[in-house]
This record gives sequence, structure tokens and C-alpha cells, in this order.
Amino acid sequence: MLSGFIKTNRISLIIAIAGLALQFIIFKLFYPYADFFSDSYSYLYAAYANLDINIWPIGYSKFLMVFHKITTSDTALVAFQYFFLEFTALIFYYTILYFYKPAKITSIILFIFLFFNPLNLYICNYVNSDPLFAALSLLWITQLIWIVQRPRLYQIFTHAVLLYACFTVRNNAMYYPFISALAFLISTQRIWVKATGIILGTALVLIFINDQRNAAYKLTGKHQFSLFTGWQLANNALYMYKQINVDSTQLPSEASREVDHITKQFFRNTPPDMQEILSEYVANFFIRQSEAPLKQYYKQHFKPADRYNVIADWGRASIIFEEYGSYLIRHNPWAFARYYMLTNAKNYCLPPLEKLEVYNLGKETVDPIAQYWFNYKSRKVTAVSATIQHKILFPFTPLFFVMNILFVICMIARKFNTDKTLILITAFLSINFAFSVFATINVLRYQFFPMIICFTFTLLLIEWMDKKAAIK
Repeated sequence: MLSGFIKTNRISLIIAIAGLALQFIIFKLFYPYADFFSDSYSYLYAAYANLDINIWPIGYSKFLMVFHKITTSDTALVAFQYFFLEFTALIFYYTILYFYKPAKITSIILFIFLFFNPLNLYICNYVNSDPLFAALSLLWITQLIWIVQRPRLYQIFTHAVLLYACFTVRNNAMYYPFISALAFLISTQRIWVKATGIILGTALVLIFINDQRNAAYKLTGKHQFSLFTGWQLANNALYMYKQINVDSTQLPSEASREVDHITKQFFRNTPPDMQEILSEYVANFFIRQSEAPLKQYYKQHFKPADRYNVIADWGRASIIFEEYGSYLIRHNPWAFARYYMLTNAKNYCLPPLEKLEVYNLGKETVDPIAQYWFNYKSRKVTAVSATIQHKILFPFTPLFFVMNILFVICMIARKFNTDKTLILITAFLSINFAFSVFATINVLRYQFFPMIICFTFTLLLIEWMDKKAAIK
């Protein structure tokens, strides 16, 4: 059905394919090597050691491991990430055209955004899970649109596979099952089909969670879904620490009391404007900074001899930090909302470029594991410029803010009188906002997929509002 529609729009397809190929060739002339940062090496080591669990979700490392059996070329990896992302964007684009038949100008703007967007190239040049997660998420949300608009029985199986794939690649997919359940509930399928669709997808996710918990138990001695959760919770809680009073005698364990003692020492030695410093940071100060309490505790208690033990010790520390961070948040919810969530909400509205500001973190070399994995002749990497991407990508930060504001304004103007797909998209953007503000840092690459969705449906809403005004 969609394939026939695409055939009737073959000119746009030819332009997209030719344009994507040309852009990629030019881009790789300027950036002959892939882009790396600390997470890249973690993913590569997990792939090299064929680990079942890592600090980050294991799906991308498994993908790297399989891809490495085919080729060691980093250009091939970047090409696959880029063209797979754009392939999913094509399916998404034609789905929007098929169901909503937007005006020509709307179609052209969306076409340019999806297929002639420099952000896509820079995102896909990373050895990191961002491009794969975005591509899988685009397929997932496109499938949900079809479930709502044109339900078919086979979709319960394809959806379950896509949901599982997203969940293995990025923790941001934790809320995806709720969006999927909503899609099935508002679809016109029979009750048993809706129930099967919800249960099957959830079952695959639960199987993955159980496998990760068991792998974490073997590594750390405790069942955990993510080896990163404790670090994130403690980091988030410490953003409010200077504004609260903590009675260390009430903390749940001796380890928590020791973390709190280090924290008190840290804040006693910080400048008076520490809260302002934190508000300007990317909401992960206590994870990244070596002088911060979490890193100090880790250094005092763990001396990993190799990368494998780094992962194991990181997970063991996460157990302690989860206990400590959870306690602080539970006992100080309003302070947490004010001093962490409010700061993070600002970062959500104007997500920093973060790693996207500079190529390879401004370094001229990569870690040995990258040289080995991609069979580089040396550790040295080059690019046309390490910093020009900051100027190229900077506009996307205010663009994300503007599109979110316009989406909300248009929805209010419609008095939330929406079709089923808009209900789904509104739920997705709302829950993404809540999850992002509460649970994770907010940087542009994390909001890459939500930006695509927000941009698309804001364009459609603006067009519908214009048509409504014209009728009046």
C-alpha cells in the first residue's frame, strides 16, 4: 500500500537518494574518520569482549560486534548508520504524506529537514548509539502511526520486535511501552488484538530486563537493570544538596553515610556561587567531574586493573549510589524539583550541543581500542576543522525550543481537539519531557529523535491552523 504511494512520488525519492549520497561523500571528504568520545570506547570494549552487560545498554555493542564481522571500516559503519537512519526517515516521511496529505510547502520543508540536514551527518559520524536509536525509534513511531490509522494483525509482531530493539539500545526507551500501549488502546482493532499487541511487546522487554538483571548479578552480586542508574540518581540528588539538611545518622547504610561525609566535605570547599555553577552545567556535574563526591568515593574504594573491572566496579558503586540518591530524593521531593528538575527543564528547552560542539573532543588521537577495532594505521585522526560544527549546529538548539513552543500553542488553539495520531504524539512528547527532566541529562543528541517528531507535527499543526483561519 505504502510502496505504491512511494512509486507515485518517485521524483522526491530519486532526489532524496541522490542528495543523501552526494552529501555523505562530501562530508566524508571533510571528516575521513569517525567521531569518538568516552562512551564510544565503552561500547567498543563491550563489543570486543562480547559482554552481556555494560555501563550503557548492550544493544549497540552487539550491533558493533556483528558489523565488525562484516567489515572493520569505520566509513562503512558511519555509512550504514547514516543511510539506515535516512531509510527510516523516508518511510516516516511517506507515511506522513500518505495519511495527512500536507500542502506542497509543508512537504518541501519537511523533506529538507529530514534529508538535507547537517545534524544527521554529524550524529551518524559518531561511534555511539544515538543514530541507531534514532533510526529504530523512527521505525517504532511510524509503526504506531500505522497501528492507529490502518491497523493490521501482523503489526503486533513487528511492533514487538521494534520495541525490543529500541529498549536494548538506549535507556530513554523505558517509557516507550506506555506509548505503545496507548497506540493499541486507541486503535480500532479487536480487544484481543489490542491486548496481544500490548502484552507481546511488554513481554519481550521484560525478558531483556531479566537477562540484564541476571548479567548484572553475575558481575556485581546484585540484580540491576542498569549499571548506570545509581550514578544518575545520586548525581541528580546532589544538585539540591546545598539547599537541604541531611541527617547522616538516618541514612540507610554505612556506605551511604560515607558518601554523605565526602559530599559534606566537597560542599564546604565549594565557592558561594556553586548553585549557579551547577545551573550552567549539563546536569551531570557529579558524574563527570573528578573532584565531585561520587568520583572521589569511587577512587577511594575501587582500583580497577582493566576495562572489565572498570565496568564491574562501576556497577558495584552504582548499588551504593542508588541507595543514597533514592533516599535524598524521597525525603526532599520539593527541593529536588526546584534545584534539579527546574535546571534540567531549562536544558530540555535549550539542549546544549555538548559533544557535538567539537570533533573528537578536540583531540588529535583516539584510544588504542579504536585503532585496533577499525584497523587504523595510527591513532591519529584528522578533520577539516574540529570546531566548525559548533557554528553549523548551533541553530538547532533554539529551533528545538521554538518548535516545542509552537506545538503547545497550536494544541491550545485547537483546544486539544485532535485526531488519534495527535493524541499519540502529544503523549509521546509530554512523557519524553517528564522523563528527560526527571531522569537524565538533556543534550541535543538525546533530543534528536523527539526533535524530528516535534518538527513534523508542528508543521502539520501550523498548516491546519492556517487552513482553519482561511475558512473563517
